[in-house]
Amino acid sequence: MPELPEVETIRRGIEPIITEQTIADVILRQPRLRWPVRKDLAELLYGERIITVKRRAKYLLLETAGGTLIIHLGMTGSLRIFTSLNVPDIQKHDHLDILFTNGRVLRFHDPRRFGAVLWYIGAIEHHPLLAKLGPEPLSDEFNGLCLYDRLNKQKRAIKVAIMDNKNVVGVGNIYANEALFRSQIHPATPALNLTYDQCIILADNIKEVLHEAIIAGGSTLRDFVNSDGKSGYFQLQHDVYGRVNQPCKICGQLIEKISLGQRSSFFCPICQK
Repeated sequence: MPELPEVETIRRGIEPIITEQTIADVILRQPRLRWPVRKDLAELLYGERIITVKRRAKYLLLETAGGTLIIHLGMTGSLRIFTSLNVPDIQKHDHLDILFTNGRVLRFHDPRRFGAVLWYIGAIEHHPLLAKLGPEPLSDEFNGLCLYDRLNKQKRAIKVAIMDNKNVVGVGNIYANEALFRSQIHPATPALNLTYDQCIILADNIKEVLHEAIIAGGSTLRDFVNSDGKSGYFQLQHDVYGRVNQPCKICGQLIEKISLGQRSSFFCPICQK
């Protein structure tokens, strides 16, 4: 599943190409995604100019004067940019194309159809999908104090807590594992047991891991590619994720795996006691 670094990588890829560009047409081939795509989307978007391309959590927000197009990649979605001269043949899961007047094409591909393409008119922060989200992990708002205030009454495992978008958005499974390892915190530790100092360290490591992953273009697991069709390579830097029974890079102890919140959690039993 594309997580925050993968979505941010795509945002940075498409932003300079489609910003200030005018939509000429929308070709909708499959409206049955996670939520139905409006069949009149072409009429709604015709002539709209992309003002900004933003990201909120794992949602891409294409803002126009008339409203905002919300795109979520789901588990297997991707966005690719083509020119009118190199648009490839339509594949089975190419569900939607946005055509611009300059000849560029933004194509949404999603084999499992858990993604979403939604049109919203109004202040985007009021959309039901965004209204209750927590702070962005890369923002100044998110820090050790913010994390401590949100966690000091929660009995659930810290890994589950930091993956909850109400506490902080976009810290998916891969990056939660990696940040907890760098912070020397066992993933099953009750969130309320963390000290203020531990929260400072964890918040800093969440930021650091996400920054590094964005620079690396995300982690390529299964079929993630960026807007140019290239794979990310942060998975080459994973300290614990996916490394069960491999030696810890710090102490040499074998990495273990448990299940928390129905997700695999990887950790070093020595470094993360």
